[in-house]
Amino acid sequence: MLNTGASQAEKVSTGRERPRGAMTRREYRICNNCIMDTSDSNITFDERGRCDYCQNYHNHILPNWHPDEHGEKVLASAAEKIRKDGKGRDFDCILGISGGPDSSYAAYVAKEKMGLRPLLFHVDAGWNSQQAVRNIERLVDGLGLDLHTEVINWEEMRDLQLAFFKAQVPDIDYPQDLAFFSALYTYAVKHRIKYVLTGANFSTECCREPEEWGAYPGIDTMLVRDIHRRFGKVPLKSFPMVDIIQYKLYYKYVLGMEVFMPLNHTRYVKKEAETHLADRFGWEPFDHKHHESRFTRFYEDFWLPKKFGYERRRAHFSSLVMTKQMTRDEALRRIAQPVLDDDFHAKEFEFVARKLDLPVEELRKLFEGENRTYHSYRNKRALIGLGAKAMRWLGLERRLFR
Repeated sequence: MLNTGASQAEKVSTGRERPRGAMTRREYRICNNCIMDTSDSNITFDERGRCDYCQNYHNHILPNWHPDEHGEKVLASAAEKIRKDGKGRDFDCILGISGGPDSSYAAYVAKEKMGLRPLLFHVDAGWNSQQAVRNIERLVDGLGLDLHTEVINWEEMRDLQLAFFKAQVPDIDYPQDLAFFSALYTYAVKHRIKYVLTGANFSTECCREPEEWGAYPGIDTMLVRDIHRRFGKVPLKSFPMVDIIQYKLYYKYVLGMEVFMPLNHTRYVKKEAETHLADRFGWEPFDHKHHESRFTRFYEDFWLPKKFGYERRRAHFSSLVMTKQMTRDEALRRIAQPVLDDDFHAKEFEFVARKLDLPVEELRKLFEGENRTYHSYRNKRALIGLGAKAMRWLGLERRLFR
């Protein structure tokens, strides 16, 4: 049986676990406004005890975020522009959809509020939950929209995921993110779809997970290829791979592609949106963010916190605390309890091993192996960092990246 972490007594007051592998050089401290803590080794606090994520929210996001009448005018203006450019085409934009609340509500806003004709684009990387599939089907039928599903070659997907496991980095969900993002952009470019809509938003994502928690900031094909070269076996002949330089510079400034986030310009309250989607389409809510994918659920709920000591729910709950959709006390209570119990995790551990065609004992050895970071492999992180700083300086990115 796997050792799944700290005792309940270790979590009571702060919702903090002490799993093996966690970096504990600093004296433990937690923000007195949200629940971000020193499991982010670079976190800082002001004289009031508020973390730099909260400071960034109040100083940079909140003054520039207008989910009100001003935002509705921006939404209407963008809709008019997109509709005008889309005349004579089958679709005037493309929207990636996972079946989760953010992308689902973005599809509703695009069709019903903006009057657009989006092509819903889904990437099947082999890990869809049945609930996610049902949600997508109900939205497609209820909104009367077309859906294109891109199916990733499973042997290539499996091999790249195994390579990231063997690399012992906390970023093992990177191959899925790479597939989702790259397939969408590749399709849009191929079919000359200029506008890409996304469910990204400040309301539930204003506190971004730090990169040491496996949130590498952008698609770095150098990193991917180096890890696959060392640990992969199957050639990546058809796997979609669009580098950050390609979509940030070439796609935007040469091809004129524009990315628009409709949820930042309209009222988006998570529980309200989920209730509306459920009442209107029969959409089913998930236990937690990113549970549309069984792999991401396993990764964020088990692998990352138990092997590396990083609990992404801290950032997810902190976003809701900052935007006043959850109290800090509720966030602390919820972070002190796992989303799913140990028996469920043990079964999912076996499922993931079987799915990857790996003996359970071999996956357990990988789980118990020595942790590494992307620094062990070739990467373009320094260049990506310069780009992120430039975007913040230009006001194109408000969230705190590190």
